[in-house]
Amino acid sequence: MAAATEEQTAESVSALSTTVIGASGYTGGELLRLLSGHPNFEVAQATSREYANKTVGSVHPNLRGTGLRFSEPDDLDSVDVLFAATPHGVSMEHVDEFKESADTVVDLSADFRLETEAEYDEWYDGHVCPEYLDEAVYALPEIFREELPGAELIAAGGCNATATILGLYPLFDAGILSGSEQIVVDVKVGSSEGGASPSKASSHVERSGIVRPYAPTGHRHEAEIEAILDTSVSFTAHAVDMVRGASATSHVFPDSPVSKGDLWKAYRSCYEEEPFVRLVAGGSGVYRYPEPKAVAGTNNAEVGFELDPSNKRVVVFSAIDNLMKGSAGQAVHAANVALGFEETAGLEFQGLHPVGSP
Repeated sequence: MAAATEEQTAESVSALSTTVIGASGYTGGELLRLLSGHPNFEVAQATSREYANKTVGSVHPNLRGTGLRFSEPDDLDSVDVLFAATPHGVSMEHVDEFKESADTVVDLSADFRLETEAEYDEWYDGHVCPEYLDEAVYALPEIFREELPGAELIAAGGCNATATILGLYPLFDAGILSGSEQIVVDVKVGSSEGGASPSKASSHVERSGIVRPYAPTGHRHEAEIEAILDTSVSFTAHAVDMVRGASATSHVFPDSPVSKGDLWKAYRSCYEEEPFVRLVAGGSGVYRYPEPKAVAGTNNAEVGFELDPSNKRVVVFSAIDNLMKGSAGQAVHAANVALGFEETAGLEFQGLHPVGSP
């Protein structure tokens, strides 16, 4: 299906049929939630090998009453758009089937995020269809908006990478960072990042109350960050006691002096017109800097900074909901742009306050 023209309103465009592969996982459930309330998409198929023929509501209780049942992924419907929320390695094995069944494929795994086969050899376990890597467009609309219209294969970014990139990108765009500086990134993430499959480490007894370094070095999302920003980063990830959220704190040391005015100019230049980015940098009240609790359930990202003149350091903060801006929400946002729909369609939820653990 061709992208809608600018003259076509959301109301005048027929709803596009969609399939969600891997719909029983946390990200798959978020996709179903977003698509069920989207004016331009209609879910035709939700697949799950484990829960085939069971109702969607039996797995995702917030979606009870939709009437939709899971189906086997082996027999795909012919649809306009296919969202693949599968573990790494699955989409690359089935991308030909996905593309045969849908005009537009949006993959939420890591299978098409990197640009070269060599990067997959280094960071993952290789790639079985590297010929598609040049075709894939990285989903993050704040940076790749111009490349997305008409894209047929879209790769949603990793949640840790998304939080980090959104925080640091304006500094590179404004020339405050050149790529030669030291950048240290510390990310803290919620338990839903580990997915719905249980493990000993994810049990309540082991997970509750933790601040656990689980990737002190060598996290795979480093590859995305370094590719998008064209720099090297020192990256560490901690698992913490929350369900939703990714919070990135980046320490950067610009080569030249920088003022708070320079920082505000850089961030406003990038994000002032962005529908899903909020600048939160040391204002009044309780929530003075970005934190995941404030964006839980939304496609919003909060980005902020603080200047430490005593050691020429800029501390950058960014917070997202890992299942939304870091996954399903980003995927729907990118699909909206690719297909010419209103960017905010289906993503208008602004969150709750007060709210429990995200």
